[in-house]
Amino acid sequence: MSPGDPGGTGVIPADRSLRPLAGVLAAIAASVTGTRISLIALPWFVLVTTGSATRTGLVAFCEMAPYVLVKALSGPLVDRTGPRTVSWSTDLVSAAAAAAIPLLHTLDLLSFPVLLGLVAVIGSARGPGDLAKEVMVPEAAERAGTPLERAMGLSGVIERLASTIGPAAGGALVALLGPMTGLVVNAGCFVLGSVIVAVALPRGTGRPAMAPSAPADAQEPGYWRRFVEGFTFLRGDPLLLAVIVVVGITNLLDAALTTLMIPVWAGGSGNGPAAIGLVSTAMGAAAVCGSLIAAMAAHRLPRRAVFLVGFLLAGAPRFLVLAVDAPLGVVLAVFAVSGFGAGFINPVLGAVFVERVPRRMLGRVNALGDSLAWSGIPLGGLLAGAAVTAAGLTPVLLVCGAAYFLTTTLAGLRPEWRAMDRSRERAVPGEAVQDGAKAVP
Repeated sequence: MSPGDPGGTGVIPADRSLRPLAGVLAAIAASVTGTRISLIALPWFVLVTTGSATRTGLVAFCEMAPYVLVKALSGPLVDRTGPRTVSWSTDLVSAAAAAAIPLLHTLDLLSFPVLLGLVAVIGSARGPGDLAKEVMVPEAAERAGTPLERAMGLSGVIERLASTIGPAAGGALVALLGPMTGLVVNAGCFVLGSVIVAVALPRGTGRPAMAPSAPADAQEPGYWRRFVEGFTFLRGDPLLLAVIVVVGITNLLDAALTTLMIPVWAGGSGNGPAAIGLVSTAMGAAAVCGSLIAAMAAHRLPRRAVFLVGFLLAGAPRFLVLAVDAPLGVVLAVFAVSGFGAGFINPVLGAVFVERVPRRMLGRVNALGDSLAWSGIPLGGLLAGAAVTAAGLTPVLLVCGAAYFLTTTLAGLRPEWRAMDRSRERAVPGEAVQDGAKAVP
């Protein structure tokens, strides 16, 4: 089996079709757009109704902690059940929970504990839903006859484009119609994503992954055995572990900036919720350009250099420009440069993961890797809320910017990162033991 085989059978589909790839990308676009709208509407709603930065951070924690935990545990389920089924069903659960927030608020039944419970449900459903869509991208790429890095780049373009449209729409909706309207639109986006996956994708897409060497009548391994297999595989790959550590630290800092520090800056500067949308849009639009270039040329570029330079541009400058209280135009320019650098990161990261992980284990290994990398996100807003309350916004921005710079700079000195540029030429780790020695195409 090679990582390009959708079902782990070693058989490449003879009927090339763009429909699966287009369907998966459309579902990702719908989900990300709704989530980004909510990312503005929900924190702003809590901030203006409670006036508490700590409560705003707590809401972000209650969504992202279940997201990370459930995503970590859902990998074996995605591999066994199939990502298609998991994707459309969890999107419906997210839609129902998101729609309940404005409904209960209208009925004057939305207490703060109930709000925390609903966002926890959204996070719990989003985790496996996002994972399922990620797992379907390599299979859809092969069905379309598209190079892996190009497919990952296109996925990055779609995600970045949705991350541009979502905040812009969210900022406008919140400013004109209030935050509850944004949450209604978020629920509608989840429904749309569910319909796309359930109806638009061909029936053969997103089937459960199986080991090619297993006899037809062999008993499928249980949940915990699958989980341990994924953990053991991940633990044995130094490059993937090094990537996860760096991404985990930067994700914590990004979450602190996005969910709390930018809203606090927008309120304190007098720019209001529209500024949150403008900042996110500037970064997202530039990230789309970066992702487009990555989609066209990433397979020809040195991965290690692209990955680390992208992080240097995407990280510390954003914190510093907010800390010096620069004019809005300067802030938008800096965020645009950061977005351009960020656009190169995910296509490289996604290609490395898919090349190094056997397809039949992709769900569980990606679930564990993503969850470890995202483990700091629930704490980002929570810790930032407490820190800003205690020390003020500017000192926290400076400390976070310095931490981002040191993390991404020191990572380049680690020897494991040299293997990133060799991923195309080496065999997938563990294949010789689990599936027979196969070369990565």
